[in-house]
Amino acid sequence: MAIIILRCIFVLVAAGLGISLVRARPEPATSGWQTWGVFGGVVLLALGIMALDMAIRRKQLQTISAVYFGLLVGFFFTFVLSLAMIPLPIGEHRETIQLLLGLVICYVCISLLLQTKNDFRFVIPYVEFAREVKGHKPCILDTSVVIDGRIADVVETHIIDGQLVMPKFVIAELQGIADSSDRLRRSRGRRGLDILNRLRNNTEIDLDIFDRELPEFAGQPVDLKLVILTKHLDGKLITNDYNLNKVARLQDVEVVNLNDLANSLKPIFLPGEQIEVRVVKAGEEPGQGIGYLDDGTMVVVEAGREHINEQVSIAVTSVLQTSAGRMVFGRCEGVQQ
Repeated sequence: MAIIILRCIFVLVAAGLGISLVRARPEPATSGWQTWGVFGGVVLLALGIMALDMAIRRKQLQTISAVYFGLLVGFFFTFVLSLAMIPLPIGEHRETIQLLLGLVICYVCISLLLQTKNDFRFVIPYVEFAREVKGHKPCILDTSVVIDGRIADVVETHIIDGQLVMPKFVIAELQGIADSSDRLRRSRGRRGLDILNRLRNNTEIDLDIFDRELPEFAGQPVDLKLVILTKHLDGKLITNDYNLNKVARLQDVEVVNLNDLANSLKPIFLPGEQIEVRVVKAGEEPGQGIGYLDDGTMVVVEAGREHINEQVSIAVTSVLQTSAGRMVFGRCEGVQQ
């Protein structure tokens, strides 16, 4: 409601401005089509600005703040330089030079702030300098976690409410994998690019493409670039890579491993607990059957070989946590109809 009232007031003010411009013109020029042309032009300009505002639904506060702050700093430096130019014998070209200086200085200030907006946080009406984005640590994505694909489902559950940062060099690596001559590697790279497009097209996800080249990146491999970028942004590194996980922790970088997250979300079974599972194949030991839960956990069923392709009820005897995941051992109690 407030934005509707604001737009109505804006149109009324624009109409009033148009009438003022018509009255301010010389008397012979205030008749005929010129009068309506000036009035209609001002009103159409106001409506066009409103249409542009409604078309751009997702606005970045950081970008708007950087433009405001850049203009403010640019105007200040232009004013200071104009005072310094007073003693110079430049004559009638003074105003032209001042306008050119103001244009250049404002552009440089706005460009500098837009390119460094990830390093600072600009908030209007006050300026708050902080390295955090949206009050939370940004999450930097690596190549393996994008190719894996589960990150899209995790983010869509809104469990991660911070900004996602996708480095440009990771996108380049994904593109290189997608262009590989190996069929399996090529399909993995294309899946990673599809996941990235899925994240970017979701309006509820704040995904930022980090395209700057830090001086520390020179000559470093992708994994070390990710660690350096995470430390630079004071964020979290999301990965599935075991070696990258170890390297990041050695450098005191906070890491979120999706495999650890998936294992922590699997249900915990206690000895004696009853669960149902479908036996799909025979086990390695005599009489054993193998089944799988909905989350992929493997269940070894004693005396389950004779119940292959049947739904059985088992009593859990033990649970084994391995590097490959969790295994549940149980004893067959009966066949479920």
